[in-house]
Amino acid sequence: MEPHTIVVGYSPTASGHLALERAVQEAKLRGSRLVVVLSMWGGRRTGFDEVTEARQALELAEARLQEEGVPYEVRELVRGKSPAQDLADLAAEEHADLLVIGYRHRTKSGKYFLGSDAQDILLAAPCPVLAVRPPEGEED
Repeated sequence: MEPHTIVVGYSPTASGHLALERAVQEAKLRGSRLVVVLSMWGGRRTGFDEVTEARQALELAEARLQEEGVPYEVRELVRGKSPAQDLADLAAEEHADLLVIGYRHRTKSGKYFLGSDAQDILLAAPCPVLAVRPPEGEED
């Protein structure tokens, strides 16, 4: 029997780091492998500095995963898709049992929606989604 798979949307933000930490906890509890995904639009929508920062963050994430000893893969996706669509598509491709995402606190008017990416992921994901956010004051 194949191990369970958890896909985690990662970004170099407080909510992205929290999503990774929670995904590690879930992987240990479930005996799952992690697929850590950093998705960027690419092309003109993604600047050089953003790509550099993202790659450095992925290296730090990989070092953290090695410390934890959970089975993992790290993927940088630049497929011209929104991060939400990339994560939902990859969760389907990997037959994921869980998708972990981070989101940030919203203002009162913004609470109606979690945010376009988080909302889109919740609507498109082929599996349960665990959405985590940093405590107020520790946000992105």
